[in-house]
Amino acid sequence: MTKKEQLLSDLKEIVKPYIQNQEAFENLAESTDFINDLKINSANLVDIVLDIEDKFDIEIDNDSMDQMLNVRAAIKIIEEKLTKE
Repeated sequence: MTKKEQLLSDLKEIVKPYIQNQEAFENLAESTDFINDLKINSANLVDIVLDIEDKFDIEIDNDSMDQMLNVRAAIKIIEEKLTKE
């Protein structure tokens, strides 16, 4: 499993409790949008960011949080933060 596949798998576990659209979750891909596809509300998006911070032991600033609207962006931000630390 590549690092990106591992991140995708970890991310899937993190968002699972918050999703409202099971079908979109089952087909989760890098292009999946958290709000439009998975129907996650903005309050839960904050919870997801906090869960990501805990899981990967990183800190996500507000600018990064604002960009984290889909799976691809989330993976990119996590990778960037992991590289910096």
